Amino acid sequence: MEILDSSVAAEVADKLLEIQAIRLKPDSPFTWASGWKSPIYCDNRLSLSFPEVRNLIKEQLVKSVMHHFPNAQAIAGVATAGIPQGALIANDLDLPFIYVRSKAKGHGMENMIEGKVTQGQKVVVVEDLVSTGGSSLKAVKDLRKAGFEVLGMVAIFSYGFDIAATNFKNANVKLVCLSHYEALLPRAIEKKYITDETLKSLESWRKDPENWNP
Repeated sequence: MEILDSSVAAEVADKLLEIQAIRLKPDSPFTWASGWKSPIYCDNRLSLSFPEVRNLIKEQLVKSVMHHFPNAQAIAGVATAGIPQGALIANDLDLPFIYVRSKAKGHGMENMIEGKVTQGQKVVVVEDLVSTGGSSLKAVKDLRKAGFEVLGMVAIFSYGFDIAATNFKNANVKLVCLSHYEALLPRAIEKKYITDETLKSLESWRKDPENWNP
């Protein structure tokens, strides 16, 4: 995983905390669909309702694409949360936009990919959040199967799990994130969303989320 700029990582973390797109509850954890207990819940779709935050994220994602993937010929959003971000980026860069469904549509053309499929087109994938990378990399696989050349992926936030790093490396996908868990924690302490006493628990969760206990 690469970060465009450490100051951007801090600023994005600040804004996500401020609008409660990221919530930290180490003493009363959330339960993910996987069954994992988690002290953090991240819903970056909330940023779409705050123009200042939405524009900050869009501008930095555009910069990430231009810096890391200057040869991009199209932008692909991962359904559903990557769709609006991807469309905003594609509009700013004047590039074609497509999106990848989690499963093929059950009627009509039964599309997995919505938009014009162009064999060999160089595409950058857009995600809002990366956890283990499973759903994100499934979208990459579907794009490759359809004939696209995937240059890499940009995302708003990553939990920074080791398993995600391994999964992206094995899939040969470059991942660039605006912010991440390690950048979040010091901002959360400074802004008094958490205390020094809860920091160790939050750090231990990132290292072994499957077996973490509050």
